[in-house]
Amino acid sequence: MMAGKIRIAVFGAGRWGRHFVRHFAQHPGAELVAVIDPHGDRLTTLAQTLALPPTVVLAEAWETLPPDLPIEAVVIATPAATHFELIQGAIAQGYHVLAEKPLTLDPAECATLTQAAQDRGVQLFVDHTYLFHPAIAAGHEVIQSGALGDFHYGYAARTHIGPVRGDVDALWDLAIHDIAIFNHWLGMTPIAAQAMGKTWLQPGLRDLVWATLTYPQGVMVQIHLCWANTDKQRRLALVGSEGTLIFDELHLGQPLTLQRGQVGQSTANFPPLGLATEAIPVPTGESLGVVCDRFLTSIHTQTPIPAASGATATALVRILTALSTSLNQGGVAVPID
Repeated sequence: MMAGKIRIAVFGAGRWGRHFVRHFAQHPGAELVAVIDPHGDRLTTLAQTLALPPTVVLAEAWETLPPDLPIEAVVIATPAATHFELIQGAIAQGYHVLAEKPLTLDPAECATLTQAAQDRGVQLFVDHTYLFHPAIAAGHEVIQSGALGDFHYGYAARTHIGPVRGDVDALWDLAIHDIAIFNHWLGMTPIAAQAMGKTWLQPGLRDLVWATLTYPQGVMVQIHLCWANTDKQRRLALVGSEGTLIFDELHLGQPLTLQRGQVGQSTANFPPLGLATEAIPVPTGESLGVVCDRFLTSIHTQTPIPAASGATATALVRILTALSTSLNQGGVAVPID
């Protein structure tokens, strides 16, 4: 990290925002100057828990910050529906922005913010956390080595019993993680989307979604998403002609595994050949810590990072929008431009 601390304000101190506060309060390259959240009791508790210095301004609204408070960058960790207005305002004031995913709920808005950041000469950095996960980076190296052979298909499950969102459905809450990983590992984006779902808890917000994505070359991916399932899963697999790469986040000791093997070319019984299980070494490190560090680096170097770029964010929101369209139209296939 280059010399000079970046002065940062964090907007939103909820379930995810509090982790941004923690990281930037401790980062040697950052100076946390303010935390903004409409819940005063939440601010007080967070300040006490993290032993924030009294120099950190705690405010319940952006408008109540001291006008002369020195700010160079902001973190937006508020509900996704509020992102566009907040981020647009921050960019207009010349602030670098680190935004929680998704960037917005509309691909056109994502493109507008991306262009605005470029025009203003500031960094727009989107927290696609899993693209900074050491296991995903290690898995990408395995794939680049050719160990999987030709891609066949992928599948993932992201299920749990709460927390249940009230602003977006399970698709918009959960799917972006697995889609980002598949796009990164496959090195391409899907050309069509289909989705089916069920609603039990809140009218209009699906608690269960089955999402199917079709990629070029006929590669298909299916993702199971649910926040009303006691069988907690965080598992993703990419299947190739020479084996399967498995990322199981809940397997803390060994989250990344390569199961080698292929089907023998015999019309008699297609025997399995070369079966072997290989544990892939994964460096230690907290993904969000990497995100925060890379954000600061991008500011110092004035260089966007592709995994967190507005272009990547726009592509992901475009995919989610197509899946939502399919959900609302009974599961029809929707092309992705």
